[in-house]
Amino acid sequence: MRNRSVANEAREIRVASDLVELGARLQVLESETQLSRERLLRLYKELKGKSPPKGMLPFSTDWFMTWQPNTHASLFMAIYEHLSKTSALDEVEALIKAYRLYLEQVGQLGLPVVLSLTRAWRLVKFFDCGMLTTAPCTHCHGLFVVHAHDLVKHYVCGLCHMPSRAGKTGPRESVRAAGALMA
Repeated sequence: MRNRSVANEAREIRVASDLVELGARLQVLESETQLSRERLLRLYKELKGKSPPKGMLPFSTDWFMTWQPNTHASLFMAIYEHLSKTSALDEVEALIKAYRLYLEQVGQLGLPVVLSLTRAWRLVKFFDCGMLTTAPCTHCHGLFVVHAHDLVKHYVCGLCHMPSRAGKTGPRESVRAAGALMA
């Protein structure tokens, strides 16, 4: 039994380290590991060289509905759901791998990182409790994050019906390239 406990603790430390490396807040670490708060604080300070940020976690599904966060959240959820269905990863490991793949895809497209790990974690929790789901766009047929109880029969995504101010902060081609990934 002792070896098993040491192995579990080593796994928890690895998971916590991966989460810290990707920018997780302390509340995420506490929720996803069995390590004590004091241990997590020491680990965070050791890896980042500073104390973790304070404050409340984001708790609004509405943030994921504006066009750019929605596109990034939809990309992340597509990756996360694919990993969850096709691998034997547990939820936190799928979150870590999906977020790394999200960062890789966004980097390849030259897009800004819109979705933090903490927001990605919150997004998964919103899906788990049935507050959010995905719906197909009637134009491009990509799956996009929507409120679970919205009427989505004629849903058009933010990439197919881009707001007039969208793309003013960066190259519009990159935004369109992200849309190609979703289709």
